[in-house]
Amino acid sequence: MMYLHYSSYSELCRGHICRLVICDQYHKGIISGSICQDLCDLHTVEWRTCLSVAPGQQVYSGLWQDKEVIIKCGIEEALGAKARPDVAPRRELVLFDKPPRGTSMKEFREMTLGFLKATLGDLPSLPALVGQVLAMADFNKDSRVSLAEAKSVWALLQRTEFLLLLALQGKEHTARLLGHCGDLYLTEGRPHSSAHGTALPAPLRPLLPAALLRALQQWVGPAWPWRAKVAVGLLEFVEELFHGAYGTFYMCETTLANVGYTASYSFKMADLQQVAPEAAVRRFLQGRRCERSQDCTYGHDCRAPCDRLMRQCKGDLIQPNLAKVCELLRGYLLPGAPAALRPELGRQLRTCTTLSGLASQVEAHHALVLSHLKTLLWKEISHTKYS
Repeated sequence: MMYLHYSSYSELCRGHICRLVICDQYHKGIISGSICQDLCDLHTVEWRTCLSVAPGQQVYSGLWQDKEVIIKCGIEEALGAKARPDVAPRRELVLFDKPPRGTSMKEFREMTLGFLKATLGDLPSLPALVGQVLAMADFNKDSRVSLAEAKSVWALLQRTEFLLLLALQGKEHTARLLGHCGDLYLTEGRPHSSAHGTALPAPLRPLLPAALLRALQQWVGPAWPWRAKVAVGLLEFVEELFHGAYGTFYMCETTLANVGYTASYSFKMADLQQVAPEAAVRRFLQGRRCERSQDCTYGHDCRAPCDRLMRQCKGDLIQPNLAKVCELLRGYLLPGAPAALRPELGRQLRTCTTLSGLASQVEAHHALVLSHLKTLLWKEISHTKYS
């Protein structure tokens, strides 16, 4: 599914540049990775539909080893250089500059741990995540990490979405990482989108009334019991983000476009680019000058109050993840809900949307509200074919 303005297609879809730059650096020995040979020598990674929404973040559907995949590649430097002959050297200099030659394995381990502490917070579980990073770097299992392998995995760690995918590996509701080459990586194929209005050409969407778009959701979207199953998975994902093994994460753009599902209607997060570690959000807000709460916004909708007396952002978010998700679910679940269920479902969703403040300060209430909502939905579908 494409989310592009047609006039900007050629600017957004430059996978050929991405592949050219990555393979050039691979053949020069600058980078390495588990899919480099398939991508650059055997040409068994097939690039299909362009899904990019920004020139510097190239996203494509594709096929690899008879599996549908998503290909992601960041080429900000390459595009900035407008594909001049010096593109690859600039990317080597800007992106693949660490670790420097001569770095020992112990130093790289400490360097990685320090980066993860700065990004995710000082958590006791981080050494295990460092182990995952080093295991991914040593893709050929020769018990050593070469400079090219280390440079590649370090570049990947600078990309927040990759780091989150790595931290959430093994979770049911996020895509599996399948391989990488330099800072290009493959994940499982994109799930079906719950935002059926995005199937319309982008220029037409703003012209349609919101009521018509909601009606379109009911006409062409899944039957209500399937939507209930997707919603239960979304609520489970909120639980995974809240005080997980690698800290708390905030959903900073809560839209139906990110609510994906598999062929069996199990929820899959379609895009993690707007999910941020708590430490990153706090660092952004700390000491930030403001006149109003809109000045204290991280991403699209992670907003904190503005202390107008001090003219500084406070550290607590106005809405936790669950409140924003419940606001989204009101439009997703209430239309078409069984008549006997609708009053109680509406009441619980209204209660949920009133949650405010930093989630940890309302932890017990947060967990209780989430549990009640999941139980209500699951009770409605558990005895049917939709479970």
